[in-house]
Formats: sequence, C-alpha cells, structure tokens
Amino acid sequence: MPQKVVMEIPANPMLGDLRKRKRKLRVAAYCRVSTEEEEQQNSFEVQVDYYTEKITHHDGWQLAGIFADDGISGVRTKKRDQFNEMIELCRKKKIDLILTKSISRFARNTLDCIKHVRILKSWGIPVIFEKENIDTSNMNSEMILTCLSSFAQAESESISGNVTKGIRMGYKQGRFAFRYTGFAFQKGPDGEPEIIPKDAQTIRMIAQEFLNGDSLKGIKEKLEKASIPSPAGEPKWTTQTIQRILQNEKYAGDVLLQKTYTADFLEGRVKKNNGELPQYYIKDNHQAIIPREMFFQIQEELARRRSKKPANTKKAKTNRGRFTSKYALSERLVCGDCGCYFRRVTWNIHGRKQIVWRCINRLEFGPKSCGNSPSLEEAALHTAILEAICSLVQGQQEEMAAALQDTLIHCLAGEKEEASPIVIENKIKELETEFDRLLVLAIDENDIIDHKLKQISETILKLKQQKKRIEYTAERSKVMESKAKEVMGLISAEDLDLTEYSDALVYRIIERITVLSKEEIRIRFIGGFEITQPLH
Repeated sequence: MPQKVVMEIPANPMLGDLRKRKRKLRVAAYCRVSTEEEEQQNSFEVQVDYYTEKITHHDGWQLAGIFADDGISGVRTKKRDQFNEMIELCRKKKIDLILTKSISRFARNTLDCIKHVRILKSWGIPVIFEKENIDTSNMNSEMILTCLSSFAQAESESISGNVTKGIRMGYKQGRFAFRYTGFAFQKGPDGEPEIIPKDAQTIRMIAQEFLNGDSLKGIKEKLEKASIPSPAGEPKWTTQTIQRILQNEKYAGDVLLQKTYTADFLEGRVKKNNGELPQYYIKDNHQAIIPREMFFQIQEELARRRSKKPANTKKAKTNRGRFTSKYALSERLVCGDCGCYFRRVTWNIHGRKQIVWRCINRLEFGPKSCGNSPSLEEAALHTAILEAICSLVQGQQEEMAAALQDTLIHCLAGEKEEASPIVIENKIKELETEFDRLLVLAIDENDIIDHKLKQISETILKLKQQKKRIEYTAERSKVMESKAKEVMGLISAEDLDLTEYSDALVYRIIERITVLSKEEIRIRFIGGFEITQPLH
C-alpha cells in the first residue's frame, strides 16, 4: 500500500470573498432621532442626505437603502419598524454592510445592541459605528462594544429619569399636557379645553340614566338604538366604555394626574398607580360637563353596585342580594326584622301566577333565620308607595323640606367641629420643617432624636388622614344638598306623573323602604324624611 501523503492548502480568505469582490457591496445606513421636534427633524434630514451621498460616492459600494425611524425611542427595537425591516433584509442576504452614526443611534439598550450585532455578525454582515470608530468585522472582543452600549443605555436612563422628574414637578404646580382624544373636549382658541356640545349631551344622558337606576348594559342598548356613535366613532358601544365615562373626573371639570406610571424603563410596561407614587387632583381645571356633586353621586352608586353580587353569577346561598337594574325595590326594600333585602319571587298557585316580595334571609336559610318577615304582594307594595309619594306632594312638602334642612345643618355642624383643611395643611408644613431639621441632627445615632422623628412622622400621617376625611365629608355634604334639591324639585314639579307606580321615580327619591309588618311599611326619602304607610 502506498504511503499516505498529506498536503496542506494555505488559507486564502480572499477566495471566500470572491463573490463580494466581483460585485459592489450592498451598503445600508440606519438613522434615528428620538423626538419629533422641529430641530430634530432637521437633524434627521441631514443624516439621510449624508449617508445617501457617502454611499453613492464610494467606489465599490451601492446603496441598499436608508432606514430611518423618526421620533421613536431607542430603548426598545420592537417599536422601530424601519430598524426591523433592515434586519429582515439582512436575514434575506440583501445587505452586506450597515453604517450608523453611533451606538446610541443604533440602540440604547445594551442587550438589544449586543444581540443584533451578534446576529448580524453570524450572517457575515458587519456594522460600522462612525462616532466610536468601531467596525464589528475586525473586532475580536465584544468588551468595548458592551461598555459603550452600556454608556448609551445609562444616558437613556438618565434622560428618562430627568423627563419623568420634570413631568412630576409640573404635576405639583398643576402643569400638565391635557390629553385630547377627539371626544368630549377639543383645544379651544385660547389653548384651553373646550366642550364638544354633541358629546357633552351624550355624557349627560349616560350619567342621568345611570343615576335613574339603569344598568350599563341598558344604557348601551339605548345609545345604540338612538344611533349615537361611541367615542371611537363606532356604532357599537361596550359597557367598559360607559363605565370609563362614568369614572372620568375630567367630565366634572377636574383632573387626576399620575393614574399610571412606567414600572420598567427598558420594557416600558405601564402599571396602574395603586399608591406606589403620589397622585395630584386638580379641581376646576376646565369647564365641567356634569356637576361635581353628580359625579360623586355616580361614584357612590358604582361602589354600591360593586358591593352586590352580580346578577349573572351562579346561584348560591347568600343574604347580600344581587344587583339588578330591573326593579328599584331590589335595592331598597329591607326586612324590619333581620335587616336583609327582599327579593322578587313568582309564585305559581294552581296555575295562577302571583308576584310577591320575600326576605332573602328567609328564602335562603329558612324560618329559623328570619321567622317573622311577611310575604308582600307586589301590587299592594306599588299602591302603598304611590300613595305615600302622592301624600308627600299634596300636603307634606314643608315637613320634608324641614327634614332635609335639618340633615344639611347637622352635616355642616359636623364639619365645623373639625379643623379646616387649611389649618391642618399649615400644621403639616410646620411638622415637615421640624422633621427636616431633626433629620440633619440625626446623622449620628441618637435614640432621643430617632424617637422624636418617629412621633412627628406618625403625627403627619394622622393629620393627612384627618384632612382627607374632612374633605370627603365636605364633598358628601355637597352631594346630599344636591340630592335634596333634586328631590324637592321632583316632588314640586307640575308635570310629575303620579297616576301609576314608577321604578325610575322610586330610584331617584326613595332611599329605603323598611317592612314593619304585613300591614305597614316605613318609607325613607333621600334627605332623611320618613313616612309610615299602611298596606292594603
């Protein structure tokens, strides 16, 4: 057998590049500016012109495209359409070389920068960073690129932090950018929010129907039947959209700032602010579409409905009752014996249907839980309620007005017993100044100063809670006064139809109906006035 002969063929990198040498390199450039301001627009156009001229006038290069993202953040690449299009063309082997001004233009996220450079390098496509004079084709180590891209990320973090700090400082002084969505408000000639009349009419209708006892689903159906477009301009509404309208303080002329915040700088995830950061509530920022008192009534009603078991949940033994907008008595008729709500029940006696109201506690848990509550015929209940309202309208308006006035005076007297919010705020500022002074002295360990700091901190917290409680009480008083005026206006209206029972009217003027016995109920109107009414 002949002896084996091993021949070494010398390396010749030029052979591997033969195809590229036979044709011009397809060169692309990537540009980006981070804002949409006018001076940045000029910078953007200059970059495009610069790279177009540079590539077209270079021997051996041909232009494969100028990829430019205008007004897009460099923190994440997933939102940069042109960048992603460029990477896709690289994957398809339609680009041989990429030029970019600097690492910070390419990506301000270290991981993104390194990841894409590695991907491009594996495809045999180098990137030239002009400012840093880095060519990834002849760079044996990623250390320099990692360090420089880390600096770019740190710069982006610093800018983001400064911007966020500036925005929050503006919040404290009541300065912010009003967000126009094309619904309800538009920018007026003076630069302030201006009401859009047709949208305002829709918002007032939604608010009133909700306070009249209608459900979100019922309001949705009414809006669609009336061919009123949604805020997005669609013919169909969603209950979520209606709820957002009811909860939006902007329609009451106020603004709540910092409802959300960016939890992660790189991911850009926005989270609801549940107390992680301070919020700022600006009253009377702009013209209101609905009165503030009405807005607070809506929030109370939303909270009350949420406390109920939803009507569409599976049946389970509970004495809480279910929320339903179908019958006003479901929310108002209570047992005088155990305090639970009554439920509407249909009896079928020898083929004859009869509608009655019964105590939920007795229905669910039997006579042992509530043995004395009667079953009341719906027709008798409706008649008694209608008679009570008629008697109120005909002869007891003065008594009701006096009761409403007493309630308001009692609320105002309760407010006067508390210190005013201004006095409390001044006290808080004094304590905060004292806290800062002691904090300077507490550089060295000192148990006495530490104890004092703890006491001041606890006092400040209690004062803030007291201030919040007083402000809430003041708003409640305004809401009660608004309700009282509404009730008085309703019962004194000349066009009030009292010929038949009305769920809508009961919803608006009656607070509670207590079943005392099979022969008697006690009706409490909004504002505190009560009538004991016999059942026939």
